[in-house]
Amino acid sequence: MHTAAIYIKTDPEVKLKAQKVAKEIGVSLSSLLNAWLRDFIRTKTVTFSTRNETPSQYLIDSIKQAEKDIKEGNVSPAFKTGKEAVEWLEKQGI
Repeated sequence: MHTAAIYIKTDPEVKLKAQKVAKEIGVSLSSLLNAWLRDFIRTKTVTFSTRNETPSQYLIDSIKQAEKDIKEGNVSPAFKTGKEAVEWLEKQGI
C-alpha cells in the first residue's frame, strides 16, 4: 500500500489528548484519521458527536421541569394526527 503524508496544524494539547483517546480505544491516531477520511469520502458528510459533554444548566433545569410535569400529569395526550394535536391545543387556549 502506498502512503501519502498529510500535515495539519493543531494545538499540541489537542494532539496529545487525541492520541490518548485513540490509544484507549486500541487504535493509533493515524488509523483513526484514515478511517475518518474514508468515511468522509464514502458519505460526503461530517458528523460531530457531543457524547460525554457536560449538559448546560438550562438543559438540566429543563429536564427537571419535564420530570416534574410528568409526575404531576401536566402532559399532553398522544395524537394520531396533526389535526388532533391542533384541536387539543386550541381547547387549551394555546
